[in-house]
Amino acid sequence: MAVASTSLASQMSGPKSATSISCPQFSGLRKSFSKLENSVSFSTSQAFFHNVDSQLRLSSAQKGCRAVVTMAGSGKFFVGGNWKCNGTKDSISKLVSDLNSAQLESDVDVVVAPPFLYIDQVKNSLTDRIEVSAQNCWTGKGGAFTGEISVEQLKDLGCKWVILGHSERRHVIGENDEFIGKKAAYALSQGVGVIACIGELLQEREAGKTFDVCFQQLKAFADALPSWDSVVIAYEPVWAIGTGKVASPEQAQEVHAAVRDWLTKNVSAEVASKTRIIYGGSVNGSNSSDLAKKEDIDGFLVGGASLKGPEFATIINSVTSKKVAA
Repeated sequence: MAVASTSLASQMSGPKSATSISCPQFSGLRKSFSKLENSVSFSTSQAFFHNVDSQLRLSSAQKGCRAVVTMAGSGKFFVGGNWKCNGTKDSISKLVSDLNSAQLESDVDVVVAPPFLYIDQVKNSLTDRIEVSAQNCWTGKGGAFTGEISVEQLKDLGCKWVILGHSERRHVIGENDEFIGKKAAYALSQGVGVIACIGELLQEREAGKTFDVCFQQLKAFADALPSWDSVVIAYEPVWAIGTGKVASPEQAQEVHAAVRDWLTKNVSAEVASKTRIIYGGSVNGSNSSDLAKKEDIDGFLVGGASLKGPEFATIINSVTSKKVAA
């Protein structure tokens, strides 16, 4: 496994926060404007999937005490269900029925993203407790763009969110960073929130390039976005999407913390504190609780498990782990 580059390490360096003995006051799931630990160590010999701490070890500046439910910004955990290219009228009707009858924790923003064909069906039958997202949109106003969907059309159907930059759009369809940034900017300009996806391929992680890849993708969003007020960042390591290989809570937390630190240094401390950073990649009802306990994991973007109403409800309700996490 390659050692991370000097430039990557220098990006992650910063002033070390002092550790407090007493429990400090927090305004969110994390201390407002928190800094990362200055210490960064990298493994050069351990096999990738055999080291749960991973080669990108970062330590949080403070452990132990924190508020656990109210979050800076919206004050809520965020869980999205990406249904991808799955479902029929009948199966989606059953899924919606399961979601409508589920008992969901109140302090969670819940969003589902059906295939375009079924957005209207879902919007007209799903409880108002759950918002509806699209899985993609065009870069501007509609027109002669065969096969595309405009933000204006999504708004007309009642969509409040759109997923952009998902790895399948990047690596299967071939969308690049600049194109994704343009989509995000236009969606936000029209009042539609953006779930902005970032994440590295397996070979990029094994080469020690996780931060480099994620930061490059973040920069493309930052260069294009007029505001971060309605943006949720979804960190989805590509090697963990649909593979059954979920990042360990420690691996996910270290990247989330790195992303928050990048926002602090390259956008603003306020945006870093308020922006929700959610994890995606084989999240299920069994692992969501342990992942949710991590300070910088503010929710989930769920794939296959979101097609199972009871399991998706379990993932949503994993927010309760925040209430007992130390």
